[in-house]
Amino acid sequence: MAETLGLLALLSAKPGKGGELAEFLRAGRELAVAEQGTVSWFAFRLDENNYGIFDTFESEEARTAHVNGEIPIALTGVTDDLLAGEASIRPVDVLAVK
Repeated sequence: MAETLGLLALLSAKPGKGGELAEFLRAGRELAVAEQGTVSWFAFRLDENNYGIFDTFESEEARTAHVNGEIPIALTGVTDDLLAGEASIRPVDVLAVK
């Protein structure tokens, strides 16, 4: 099977909280590694206050399991403290992979 599905989450840190958000995302890697259905998981920084997560899946079941898994629960737990607003989380279709 191929990675045909993904999720893109964009996160904006509260002023002065970018470093803490980066550390939270680095720690999130361990949760992603434990998910059998998550093929790839990337946490990235766009600039001092804007970050994101991109992950890929081979099935809708795997993507749904991820959406209902530990990472979104952990993200909800830090939203009030670290994020300037609600995370933008969008499902995407993966068109090509190398």
